[in-house]
Amino acid sequence: MRVALGIEYAGTRFCGWQLQQGVRTVQGCLEEALARVADHPVRVACAGRTDTGVHALGQVAHFDTTAQRRDRSWVFGANTHLPPDISVRWARPVAEDFHARFSALRRHYRYVIYNTPVRPALPADAVSWEYRPLDAARMSAAAVHLVGRHDFSSYRAYACQAKSPVRTVQRLDVQRRGDFVVIDIVADAFLHHMVRNIAGVLLAIGAGEQETDWSREVLEHRDRRLGGVNAVPTGLYFVGVEYPGAYGIPYDPDRPGVW
Repeated sequence: MRVALGIEYAGTRFCGWQLQQGVRTVQGCLEEALARVADHPVRVACAGRTDTGVHALGQVAHFDTTAQRRDRSWVFGANTHLPPDISVRWARPVAEDFHARFSALRRHYRYVIYNTPVRPALPADAVSWEYRPLDAARMSAAAVHLVGRHDFSSYRAYACQAKSPVRTVQRLDVQRRGDFVVIDIVADAFLHHMVRNIAGVLLAIGAGEQETDWSREVLEHRDRRLGGVNAVPTGLYFVGVEYPGAYGIPYDPDRPGVW
């Protein structure tokens, strides 16, 4: 049986999603908890691997098992053995051809910036902080240049292992919500550090350091050395994943409590 899971986690105290020896990772904690419920070793695959400090509201993963358990048992059994900064929100059996990563149609990330002159104490681990006044309208105008199918070489990490730098951004919105500036980006897939590098460019434009066309100029250079600063991970959220409807995977990017 193949089982899909919806997972939420605070990334602050994890060394990212991917299993690594000797460090605390989301995958490691999740596999250990599921193995105790299944009574056999479990290996999970996720929709998108997140870096150290990055949070998730709607991560999707799957695993194969010979154990017969109710959906409720997977959820509450796993959560009994998980630390408080990870929660399995739902579980359901899926078709054998479902794959959390390769079946995804698009992924949604959100970058949250607390924009005030004074640094926050709460929620310091949940948001990025920018003391300079940000012009969200300028950031939104700059974001338009990045929508569509492009070579995002300038916006990916040097260590990115993706075979192609071409990605399709379907949506890139910037909104001010009181003291918060929120960047939403939806794409078919993302390169390593792509969202944080885009956020870094938009932050420089919003602060008046660069003109709105700079986002396009960086894109056209296709050279990471000519890009902006990699924004800090603490404000980044993996909001959710969309799949073909036949798989029945929940997707609710606007549920309460998500800025």
